[in-house]
Amino acid sequence: MDLKKLVEEQSLTNFPVGLGGCRTTDSFFDSCEYDITIFDDKSEPEKTIFYDDNFIKIHHGSLKETKSDVLVKYDGMQIIHDESWELRMLLSKIKEKRLTLYKDHAKNCLFDSLFCCEKTKEGIKTSNTFSSCWQICASYFLADAICSLNLYCPNPTHMLDMMRKFEKNQINEQISIVTRTVGIERATQSLLERKLKSTIGFSDLIENNNHSKIIQQKYDLFVKNSMLSDCYFYLGYINKENFVKIKDKIDSQPDLIHILKVAFDIESDSNLLENQAKLIQKSCNTILSLISSA
Repeated sequence: MDLKKLVEEQSLTNFPVGLGGCRTTDSFFDSCEYDITIFDDKSEPEKTIFYDDNFIKIHHGSLKETKSDVLVKYDGMQIIHDESWELRMLLSKIKEKRLTLYKDHAKNCLFDSLFCCEKTKEGIKTSNTFSSCWQICASYFLADAICSLNLYCPNPTHMLDMMRKFEKNQINEQISIVTRTVGIERATQSLLERKLKSTIGFSDLIENNNHSKIIQQKYDLFVKNSMLSDCYFYLGYINKENFVKIKDKIDSQPDLIHILKVAFDIESDSNLLENQAKLIQKSCNTILSLISSA
């Protein structure tokens, strides 16, 4: 893939441009997309294009970015275009603060997980339609935190496989809570087919940027290689990302539960749901205690 040619053809040479995501590592599939960020300070949503038989996701970023959850995504970025050397300087600063950024991001994810747990428990009391969705999000935020504390920027395609390979320690013991509460033990091909359709539908509804074509391609790869648990985890993570985008207005859109029931493969047993929320809360607090005393 000639990324410099792509940048020129897409008329992106007025700003620094970098390649991020799994394509900068040794862990990627041939079908994985290329994550390209243009540092043009625009707040435009990401878009997906097809170029040279590959999917390209184009993101917009700022060289003045300060949020750790964004900066960790730039860790290890490869420069495609940077005449001003400003991107090079940003990446150098990220490298210097790497440990602090990942730890800060992990804390934020743990707090997000705890927030989702509270939404789950409140929802059970008030019979809120989306209680189960909040619990699934809590599980994925916990996974995000664990990955960050292992200096791995969460990537839904390879995340479950990476967590299997993390060294054994007190923090990584909590991975078992993720796998117990996210639902991967229910992964079957027939369920995944239904989950895929709803995930694509939810993506088209919320993102509307052709991301669903990448989702389909990833699904085909997972199923072809009998990676059903990884596929289940991946689809759930994509739904979590899109759910979070509309979390503040989700209660005003009750009809979405019809697509989310299948997309999230949600649990209807309120007692089990509450127990799972409590497990995740306990896990988050355990990790917070461990990193605070380190």
